[in-house]
Amino acid sequence: MIGIEGAVRVLVAAKPVDFRKGMDGLAALVQQQLGADPFSGVVYVFRSRRADRVKLLHWDGTGLVVLAS
Repeated sequence: MIGIEGAVRVLVAAKPVDFRKGMDGLAALVQQQLGADPFSGVVYVFRSRRADRVKLLHWDGTGLVVLAS
């Protein structure tokens, strides 16, 4: 569970990503392709090519958290 307090922004990547990427790879995608800061507290949502799975990336103040479904 991600414990998020207050208002939070959720950004969804439009293009699918390689689901072999872990937190470092997803954080790099946020910086390079979205031009955003992965450590800003925003929840970033990525989908697989077949759109049957998602990964969430979030900075909780102590480290990056990745949730996969």
